[in-house]
Amino acid sequence: MKKSTLSWQPCYFDRYIDQVDDVELSEAFRQSVAALDALDLDKIRAIGHRVYEPGKWTLHDLFQHIIDTERIFAYRALRFARNDDTRLPGYDENHFADAAGASRRSMDALLTELRAVRASTVLLFESFDEAALRRTGFAFNSELPVLAMGFLLVGHQMHHLKVMEERYFPLVATN
Repeated sequence: MKKSTLSWQPCYFDRYIDQVDDVELSEAFRQSVAALDALDLDKIRAIGHRVYEPGKWTLHDLFQHIIDTERIFAYRALRFARNDDTRLPGYDENHFADAAGASRRSMDALLTELRAVRASTVLLFESFDEAALRRTGFAFNSELPVLAMGFLLVGHQMHHLKVMEERYFPLVATN
């Protein structure tokens, strides 16, 4: 199903969904994997644990955040696709970042995990039929369509890769 089949987008999360082109969800996921494959690992490694501004996350934290968010939203999508009407709580991404210990992990390990989590998410969404993709549920005080969560995950990754390019890559002198 294409993004344009969404009859509405949840507030707050629309900022991620809007970043994705009007393509089939499977194509959006394919493009997101290609974006991971195209990462400039030399620049990422050169940045190391530096931040572009005091109080901001390192790239290690940023990639861990993408991983954690992907797992949380995939779980929510599974619950809602299976017609579970339990209202699910939000989560505090800063609390997760503080507790994750991403700085002790290698960037290669984080990117390997991110690719594995994304592959799992793709398989999960491929298992949903149209009825499941159209179901909704409540999390973070918002009604969320399952299909929207797929596009949200792609857009969330896009958002953070753009932040990385705009704010972290300037930390590395270009040759």
